[in-house]
Amino acid sequence: MKEEKFKILNYIRELIVNIDKNMENFPKKDIELKNRIRNNSYDLLELAYKANSTTNIENKQKLLEEIIAKIKIIDFLLNLCYDKQIINSKRYVKFGEKIDDILKYTIGWMKSLNNN
Repeated sequence: MKEEKFKILNYIRELIVNIDKNMENFPKKDIELKNRIRNNSYDLLELAYKANSTTNIENKQKLLEEIIAKIKIIDFLLNLCYDKQIINSKRYVKFGEKIDDILKYTIGWMKSLNNN
């Protein structure tokens, strides 16, 4: 289980790096969208560290549920960027792969809590 947590943090870090790197030339009119994506990705990292740090199972479960909600919000915002043609399909797919990895490991983490 410790390895899963580490992987989640690593995937979130990679997502943040990709967001920072691939959204430099964002249109000024959509800067709020960029800021929301960036802020939600940092919130995601904070939630993952909190979930990793807490020993209270109920708290951990709630934090993992919040992580899933944040992932879905980030996915929605990135989809909006794609629809507005701010990011191309190649970048959108790359972001989607990271999001899927984070979601997969978060769900695995939740299942491991339920099994204990």
